[in-house]
This record gives sequence, C-alpha cells and structure tokens, in this order.
Amino acid sequence: MDAFVVYDDMQYTKRDWRNRNYIKTDVGLKWLSIPVEVKGKFHQKIKETKVSNNEWRQSHLGQLKQAYRSAACFDEYWPLIERWYAECNYKYLTEINVHFISKICAQLGINTDIRFSSEMDLAEDRTERLVSICKQIGASSYYSGPAAKNYMDESMFEAAGIDLNYWDYSNYKPYPQVHGQFEHGVSILDMFFNLGDRTKDYLKFA
Repeated sequence: MDAFVVYDDMQYTKRDWRNRNYIKTDVGLKWLSIPVEVKGKFHQKIKETKVSNNEWRQSHLGQLKQAYRSAACFDEYWPLIERWYAECNYKYLTEINVHFISKICAQLGINTDIRFSSEMDLAEDRTERLVSICKQIGASSYYSGPAAKNYMDESMFEAAGIDLNYWDYSNYKPYPQVHGQFEHGVSILDMFFNLGDRTKDYLKFA
C-alpha cells in the first residue's frame, strides 16, 4: 500500500514552493501564492503556519480565469476548480495543501493514503528521521526529490532494508499549452485546463 507523508512538522521556509506555484500567463510565468503569517526569525513549523487573509481564493480564481479561459478544456474543468476553492475554508497552510492534494488525487484516480509526519515519533538526524517514518508506516521503498542527494546518508536506508529512489523529473512529454512556448514547471492546474481527462497520459507513475 502506497503512502504519501506530509512533512508538516518541519520548519517553514520563505520563498519556497510550500505556499506558491507557477501558472502560465500571456506575459510569462507568474506565481500563484497563498499569503501566510511568518513571525520574523521565529522557527515556526509548516503545520503552525497560518494564512494571513481569506482573499487569496478569489484572487487565485481571478488569475486562473484570466490565464486559462482560452485553454482547450477550460469550460469543462472550471466548475470543478471553482468548487475546490469554494470548499477550501481552512486557516492553516498544511490543511489547504492537503485539501488540494486530495482533490487532485481523486480526480486522477490516485488512492494513495495521506499521512502526517507530526503524528509520528521522529529522530533528530534528517536521514534517520526519514528512515524512522518509513519504518513506522511499514514502507519497503522511499521516493525522494533529487535535491535530497546533497544531504542523504544512503547507508541508513540500506541498513534498514529500505530501497531508496530519487524521482526523475526529466523527459516528461510536452503537451499543448496556451500562451506560447511550452513550460514544464507549472501547476497541474495547467494540465487540467489544457488536457482535461488526458492529463494522466502525460504523468509518470512509480
């Protein structure tokens, strides 16, 4: 059984992907951001990070409509995306992210169990912490982003009998997009509006 563990008890970092993602507009890539409260140099955890106002939902919808109203599947998917935003009445960033992750997974037919690291007993060392999570959910394989190679102690996974994999983000198939030259690093909403139900045909599955 696959599981996706939300690393919600880690420190929140500014200017990262935790509260924003790119969309494609007629003037290039643009950040779609959720405003959050960050208390100076206080080391707040991701799960403790609150949204600073509720206007972001209408702002997002306005920007998405402006950017994708000419996309091939906009009329088909707009009511669905609009409903996801209307149902997102949460105060904390983690709750919002999990809300959209759950909706997207359901739309794609992905039934992966979603867990939270804050529910588990964790070690201090970064790699040991990941190994501990894998052990507590009975995982035999762990998939990580490629940037983790810079700090990962791979021997800890080997000693625990856990297969360590780094996800390869290259060689995704281009697809028809609005607004000129193809861009890879954008929100999956771009795929929904441009591809509709064909989105799964352009994804990689482990």
